[in-house]
This record gives sequence, C-alpha cells and structure tokens, in this order.
Amino acid sequence: MRDNRLRTLWKSGGAAVNGWLAVPNGFSAEVMAQQGWDSLTIDLQHGVVDYHALVPMLQAISTTDTVPVVRVPWLEPGILMKVLDAGAYAVICPMVNTREDTQKLVAWTHYAPRGTRSFGPVRALMYGGADYPEKANDTIVTFAMIETAAALDNLDAICSVEGLDAVYIGPSDLSLALGCKPAFDDVDPKVAQAIDHILDRAKAHGLVAGIHNGAPAAALARIAKGFQFVTVSSDARLMAAGAQQVMGAMRAGMPTPPASGSY
Repeated sequence: MRDNRLRTLWKSGGAAVNGWLAVPNGFSAEVMAQQGWDSLTIDLQHGVVDYHALVPMLQAISTTDTVPVVRVPWLEPGILMKVLDAGAYAVICPMVNTREDTQKLVAWTHYAPRGTRSFGPVRALMYGGADYPEKANDTIVTFAMIETAAALDNLDAICSVEGLDAVYIGPSDLSLALGCKPAFDDVDPKVAQAIDHILDRAKAHGLVAGIHNGAPAAALARIAKGFQFVTVSSDARLMAAGAQQVMGAMRAGMPTPPASGSY
C-alpha cells in the first residue's frame, strides 16, 4: 500500500505543513499540490466544496506526493466512509465532544474487527494499491477536532480512545466557546492556555496535535511547542492576498489622472 507520509514524518519526530483547499476545482488543487505541501486538506465543512468537486481535487493531488486529507462536514458515517473510499488518506472530523463521539469516529473509519467501516474502496484501491483492504486500518489517519467547551471537559476521555491518531484544534471555534473573539494566531490568553492544555494532553496520550494557523510565524512557533501538523492559510486566502499585493503595487505606481476642469 502507498505510504502515508504523515505517519512517516511523525514517526521521525517531524511536523507536517498542511495547506487548505476551499476552492472547488481540480486545477487549483493541482497548482497547490505542486508547491510542496506535505498535505492538503479539502474542506467539506465550510465553504463551497461538495463531493462532486472533491473527487477531481483528490485526483489532482494524486499527481504529487502530497497527502490528501479531507475535513468532513460532520460526524456522520456515510460521508466519512465515502471520502475514504474516494482516496482520502486522513480525515478531520469537526465538533467531536465526547468519548462516545470519538468511538463512533474511530469505528466508522476502520474496517472490522477494529471498526464498522463498510467495504467499497472504489478509488482508494487505485490510489492506495491492491493491498489497501489489508493495510488501510494502519495507514489512514483519523483526526478529532477539539473546538468546544464540552470537548475540553472530556479531553482525556476523547484522547484515550484506542484507534484515534490525532487531534486538531480549530482556534476560532475554540475562542467562541470560551467567550472570546474568534482568531487563528493572536488568540486571547484564555484560549492560548486551552491550546497549550490540549497539546499537553494529546502528547500524554501518544497522539499527534494539529492546529489551524493564519500565518507562517504562528505555525512555526507552534511547531516549536510540539505541534506536528500545522495548517497555514488556504488557497482562497492566498489568491486574495496575492491579488491584493499586485493591485496595491499597481495603484500606488500609476500616475494620478489630471483633474477635470470645473465650471
């Protein structure tokens, strides 16, 4: 089976730099994948990507060594199994709040006897290889998002579920849950403390910790703290920022039009 480079990186103590895909297009996904990201996450929860756009985006990522990751819309067995069958090598599930939620997530992403995932890896066989059915359970990576007050209260119970590989922090939702202004990088002290606590408990349970970031400086600082999966920006944000930079330079350098005459 094709190696999951996330697991290889983590085993060596390294950190994965993850990009985020919000534009529902195979060509833009291919352009992003060609830039050297360790992984790219296709976001089905927020934004405009649906399953019909997902498949060509996965195919585009497959032209490179970048690991294809999908954030599903919710904790629901159908979509979890469907994105895995399409060839996702990791799944990020939002709003995981309890041990029971985590047990369901693990069950729905693993084949029996370790879970209840239904068998039908249509595209996953082409991407992963003929031995995918035998090795998928040990290759696919399962993330639980920790982003609510309930998840913080149940953190150790969540992290202790066998078969969970990693947790992923959504700083904006976590900020809202703690009564603070949503932010990626410059979070309130209460949120920063919660983030450090999640990282500490994840590592204590042998899990990888990941987090969403707005800029490279924040991502690098969090890697230094021990995060091994850091998302930096997204295709939509990068496109907007690049366009703003070009237009800012153009507007600043263009001659001022002569004032029109007045009567």
